[in-house]
Amino acid sequence: MAIRYDRPVSSAARISRLLGAFSLVLALAVLIAHRFGGLATPYLVLLLFTAGGFALLAALLAAVGLRSLWMTGAEGGLAALAALIYTAFPLGIGAFAAERYMTLPDIYDVSTDPISAPDWLSTPKADQIWLKRNLVTPEDREKQIAAYPELTGRRYEGALDRVLEAVRKVAKQSGFTIVRSTGTTEPDRGPEDGPAQPAAGDDAVADAPGIIPVPTPRPYDDDVAKLIRGANGVMLQATNRTLILGLRFDILIRLREEAETTFVDIRVASRYGQHDLGFSAAIAGDYLKALDAELLGLAGG
Repeated sequence: MAIRYDRPVSSAARISRLLGAFSLVLALAVLIAHRFGGLATPYLVLLLFTAGGFALLAALLAAVGLRSLWMTGAEGGLAALAALIYTAFPLGIGAFAAERYMTLPDIYDVSTDPISAPDWLSTPKADQIWLKRNLVTPEDREKQIAAYPELTGRRYEGALDRVLEAVRKVAKQSGFTIVRSTGTTEPDRGPEDGPAQPAAGDDAVADAPGIIPVPTPRPYDDDVAKLIRGANGVMLQATNRTLILGLRFDILIRLREEAETTFVDIRVASRYGQHDLGFSAAIAGDYLKALDAELLGLAGG
């Protein structure tokens, strides 16, 4: 009589594959909904936590299935391997966030001027739900200095208008959307959009006197007057979103003209939570490097 051996089946391996697939689909769905839809960041974080929890459970069950395969030859090796592949993405996001959370300071606001950070032109507002934040304290600024000592302002040996033009250009290249400004013209107006100049062959204008006297004082409110009044404190406020996660950040760029140089400071803050995972400092650092490259040869000490 022939002897037939029934090969055991690992239920843990099969369940791990289902849980792993669910965690991957959930992570991708919430990322897409947050980046291109209206899903709020606090819900994104909560759902990514959920996806990570399912992925961790799936990885543990996959390990049990592989052990059963090794010890008893139980079926389920392919299912366990598929589960590990599915869980790689959500677990990778979780590991990245955990590593940054543990190694970087719990701050959400950085500035190249930690002593006198520029004030927001319009205070950023967001429904933080459960990702609450505390007010920025001097201790937070000390944490920033210790963690990001290279994050300092820039001094350029150039006129404010030239540096301002580069600041706007690099901001656009970096994906910043300027929402408010002071000491300068409209946010999206460039130097080439100024008032039209009269044509050289226009006789009526050419015959007009170069200077027209004004008998009584009047307030000046043209673009040149605005630039002169704000020459020692031009400020631009902008918003930005990270490429993959779509996290929102608020940015403030301050330009100050000192003698024949222009000093540039930047402030970046995340909208949600007490810990920005280092994104604010990365945004500020990348912007300043791009500005240095744009104004190559003008950066001073």
